[in-house]
Amino acid sequence: MDNLKLEVSKIISNTNESVKNRLQHICKLLEANVAYYDWVGFYFKNGDKHELKLGPYVGAPTDHDIIPFGKGICGQVALSNENFVVPDVSAQDNYLACSISVKAEIVVPIFVNGENIGQIDIDSGTINPFTKKDEQFLEFVCTEIASKLDLKNIHLA
Repeated sequence: MDNLKLEVSKIISNTNESVKNRLQHICKLLEANVAYYDWVGFYFKNGDKHELKLGPYVGAPTDHDIIPFGKGICGQVALSNENFVVPDVSAQDNYLACSISVKAEIVVPIFVNGENIGQIDIDSGTINPFTKKDEQFLEFVCTEIASKLDLKNIHLA
């Protein structure tokens, strides 16, 4: 995934693009280059509300534009501030199904100045595809995004 790290860094560094467009390009890059990344998207804290708002994504449309903190995998990460790897979503009690084709999910938070301001969310149609390398790679992506993009002024609408 080292080649993808370089591509992610290039996308993030392209100041000719808006933050939203750069995030969209990252979604496209990951979905196109990792066979088991079937849905790739970002959720961000929705102002002062205790909910997440859907940002740029690639994959099947989702009804989950807003996710309350604590609901589903993304909502749980908003509270726990920790990565959440779900090898088999059917084994999760607190899971928001986006599609019947989703078998596994990984969510990694994005921290700015110690605050969890959002996350990258990846769904897979394969059971148990995510490894420690995926987790470390996505942590790199989130750190790069947090350190180089002004996410306070991102317009998701």
